[in-house]
Amino acid sequence: MKNSKRLFILIEAVLAAMVIVLAFVMLQEKNGRDLDKVSVIIQNSDDNQWSAFKYGLRMAAEDRKIEMFVVSTGGTLTAEEEKSLIEREIENGADAIIVQPAPDADTENMLRDVEKKVPVMLAGCTASKEKEDSALPVTEPDHYAMGTALAEELLKDYSGNIEGKTVGILSETADSEAAANREKGFLAGLKDTGAVISWSVYDSFSETDENALEFRSRVDFVIALDDNSLRTAGKYSAAKNLHGALVYGIGNSTEAVYYLDTGFAECLVVPDEFNVGYQSLTETAESLDDYFHTMQNRTVSYTVIRRDTLFSKENQEVLFTMSQ
Repeated sequence: MKNSKRLFILIEAVLAAMVIVLAFVMLQEKNGRDLDKVSVIIQNSDDNQWSAFKYGLRMAAEDRKIEMFVVSTGGTLTAEEEKSLIEREIENGADAIIVQPAPDADTENMLRDVEKKVPVMLAGCTASKEKEDSALPVTEPDHYAMGTALAEELLKDYSGNIEGKTVGILSETADSEAAANREKGFLAGLKDTGAVISWSVYDSFSETDENALEFRSRVDFVIALDDNSLRTAGKYSAAKNLHGALVYGIGNSTEAVYYLDTGFAECLVVPDEFNVGYQSLTETAESLDDYFHTMQNRTVSYTVIRRDTLFSKENQEVLFTMSQ
């Protein structure tokens, strides 16, 4: 019995020593090589809505001494296209990947396979429509809460009485976790108010269908659930093609702010995209620095901005990050 106990203690000591040696070797390798490289893959990467996000990435890269590269993309990527880009980046030396997951049923499994090779951090939303179904770490705002905030702002403007008012919902996609939870939050906020959802449109609004909205039935309010949709609704409002509907939405670009400032949008809920970038890269850097670190989910804040508070001291930092 004593011999078995001694053998057990000896094995434990050997394993502990091996872990220490492994950690030392990995540290030596890290100190003797170039900076860690992180590749970032987002949809339509040159779009204005990513300015604050990319500024956050750059600031975190400087702070953590990381080599960061945003892959040039155009339009919406499929899971297969994202896979090809990720594989190319890994072949070119990427030590980790930050990715905005494609709204595709195959994305989750594809990214889990990638995670077996390098650390993967999701940015903006999970790869599954149900957040709890995703096993991958994500840095994102609380999408449900933003949708609810949008409903609350609408109700404030009418002292809670919007019975019989009609609503049109505009979203770039219905297939992402972000879009699904924003819509759920908004609808929950309108529960028992007597408002009527007249239509929901899920479209990226390319040039070929730019006139689609003006042929929808007239509504009192258009609710835009993402930056692209907000800009589309703002453009239609400016052209007087929304039949007098008021626009409330979620957006994070200087163009979205323009429509708020000029009165073509009533309210803007702005996710903190700077911190989506900063925290996603910071968490990824932790994983590269510490082999035993498990990346955690990060939730960032959001800000409600009205035209009369647009240039308040509290909102200056938000506007600054959008313009970088």
